Amino acid sequence: MYREERLPQSPKEGVIFMLIISVISVNTIAPIIMGMEFGFSKKNYIETLKVIPIMWVIVIMLVRFVAGPLVGKVMPKFVGKTDGFNARILLNTLLNVTVLSILLTIIGTWIGTKQISMEPFQNFFHS
Repeated sequence: MYREERLPQSPKEGVIFMLIISVISVNTIAPIIMGMEFGFSKKNYIETLKVIPIMWVIVIMLVRFVAGPLVGKVMPKFVGKTDGFNARILLNTLLNVTVLSILLTIIGTWIGTKQISMEPFQNFFHS
């Protein structure tokens, strides 16, 4: 079977890759979302930094236990045997980002407001 050299080759490499991507994502996306919701200021950025460790753990868990398995089941329905590496990676990325965006829009609101409510569902499309 063909082995793709551009992907992590061992569990250790997979963990390192996931850590790098998640740290970049959480440290970029969370401050931008907070800035867009509450304004870009030093105070809001400091508040974001307090939540980042919690969100980072949640993102890792969601990728590992929700998005990964879900995308793994959906991918074969959209990808053909003759589709290339770039097409597969693009679709995989698109599906993962979509699943995580939906989940984190809801979970992030709960963590940010420190309460579980229906607000993320009521404002979902606005968010």
